[in-house]
Amino acid sequence: MIDVHTHVVPAGWPDLGSHEDPWLRRDSATTATIMRGDREFRRITDACWNADTRLADMDADDIDQQVVLPTPVFFGYERDAQDAARVAGIFNDLTLEVTAQSPDRLIPFCQVPLQDADAACRELDRSLANGHVGVEIGNHVDDHDLDSEGVITFLQHCADRNVPVFVHPWDMTPAPRTDPWMLEWLVGMPAETQLSLLRLALSGAFDRLPESLRLGFAHGGGSFAYWSGRADNAWRERRDLVGADSEHPPSHYASRVYVDSVVFTEPALRVLVDAHGSDRVVLGSDYPYPLGERPAGAVIRDSTLPDDEKSLLLSTNAIRFLGR
Repeated sequence: MIDVHTHVVPAGWPDLGSHEDPWLRRDSATTATIMRGDREFRRITDACWNADTRLADMDADDIDQQVVLPTPVFFGYERDAQDAARVAGIFNDLTLEVTAQSPDRLIPFCQVPLQDADAACRELDRSLANGHVGVEIGNHVDDHDLDSEGVITFLQHCADRNVPVFVHPWDMTPAPRTDPWMLEWLVGMPAETQLSLLRLALSGAFDRLPESLRLGFAHGGGSFAYWSGRADNAWRERRDLVGADSEHPPSHYASRVYVDSVVFTEPALRVLVDAHGSDRVVLGSDYPYPLGERPAGAVIRDSTLPDDEKSLLLSTNAIRFLGR
C-alpha cells in the first residue's frame, strides 16, 4: 500500500532571520513547534523528521511506501524568486536526509519557487537530479492561480519531464468568521481546492495542458466532486459567463486528475470514485498531522467497495501517478 500524502519538517530547518519566516522551536527530544515570528503556528512531533518514528507508524498501518511532501508553510512564495529558490533548495536537501534513511519506502517530493517559472523549473531539475521523484506545489501564489501563465509554463515543464505534481491548498485568507474552531482549515481548504480545479477547467488550462501531465490534489480534491454538477449547470446555462473559455463542462476534466482518499467516510469516498473514476483515487493520509487519517487507508480498507477497486485505490493508482 502506498500513501501519497504525507508531510515532512526537517529537524535541521534553520532560522532564516525574517520575523514572519517559519522556524522550529524545539520543545523536547520528540516535540517541536513551528513558529511564525513569535506566534505558534503548529505543534508537531518527531514523526515529522524522525525516519524511525515514521517507519514504525507505517508498519503499524501496513503502509509499504509513503510519498513525503513539504509542509506548505515552508513554501516561501512570499519571497522574491532568488531568495525563494534558496529556501526551496535548503528544504529539499534536508528532506533527502530524512528519506535517505529508507529510500525503498520513503519517496521524496520537492518544492519550488512557484512565483517564478524559470526558477521553479531550475529547482525542479536540480532536485530530480538529486533524487526527488515529484513536486508539491501550493494551489496559488498570492492572486495567481494554477491557470496563470507562469504556473502553466511550469506544469508543462513537469509534463515534459514526466514528473508527478501534487497540489496542496494553503494560505487561506484569515477572517473573523473563520478564526474559531479551525474553520480556516475545515471550510477554507476544501474551497481553495475546488476553486483551483474550477479555474483549471473553466479557463481552458486543462485544454492547453497535455493529458500526460500527472496532477494530484489533496483532501479528495476539496469540494469539487460534490459540487461539479452545479458548475456543469452554470457552464451549460450561462455559457456567456462561465463556459466561454473551456471546451467541456468542469466534470469532464475530473478524469484528468488524481485525488487522495482523505475524506474519512465511505459515502464521501464513493462520491470521489463516481466523480473521478476508480482509477483516479489514491490512498492519502495527511500523516503525521492531527487532521489526517490513522490508520492510513482505513476508509478504503473498511469500505464495501469491491476488492479490485480497493486494490486500485490502495496501490495501483499510486504506482501510475508516480510513474513507476
